Amino acid sequence: MGAAGELAAINKRVIACRKCPRLAKYIRTVGREKVKRFASDDYWARPLPSWGDPNATLLIVGLAPAAHGGNRTGRMFTGDSSGDWLARAMHEAGFASRPESRARDDGLVLTGAYITAAARCAPPDNKPSTEELASCAPFLIAEIAALREVKVVLALGRIAFDAYCKAVGAKGLAFAHGARYDIAGKTLVASYHPSRQNTNTGRLTWKMWSEIFKTARSLA
Repeated sequence: MGAAGELAAINKRVIACRKCPRLAKYIRTVGREKVKRFASDDYWARPLPSWGDPNATLLIVGLAPAAHGGNRTGRMFTGDSSGDWLARAMHEAGFASRPESRARDDGLVLTGAYITAAARCAPPDNKPSTEELASCAPFLIAEIAALREVKVVLALGRIAFDAYCKAVGAKGLAFAHGARYDIAGKTLVASYHPSRQNTNTGRLTWKMWSEIFKTARSLA
């Protein structure tokens, strides 16, 4: 089985996963109660599969789906401001076919990049528990093994950074925006997450974000 088949099999297991009762209840509740601006939308409200190019040289690891972003649209980093920041930067760096990520059927195609996350269900307050992250870890480990062409791993935020380090057995690495580490033939690059909390406060500026993707492109 090639990478595409392996990744499809992993995604099938992800979607069927019900290991974390708190998260399973939360995503169903969000999908049922919705918010006013998306009241007419049919929410995905299930664990979220990863997506992208099976032959990717860049692996992007996020935190978790957003309650009214990925949990609504059914695709990671899709339907919210974080998704738009990511799609725009990836488009500028040549990894994405368009600069917006709005829906599963919007025509966005990734070339040379694959997107995953430390947790596959939207957590309350964007804070998965240690146990919930541990339950998701085997999916990330399996994806890392399947994505044999990856040269660069971009971790968005400390939780994603720590999840990747644990998945590959790397210890003692400090998270800092722009930090780079060579691990088993791959370069791990750390970045602040493009959440509203970071982008609206200026903790993460567009220049900082764009530079991260220029670095990723040059390394990949």
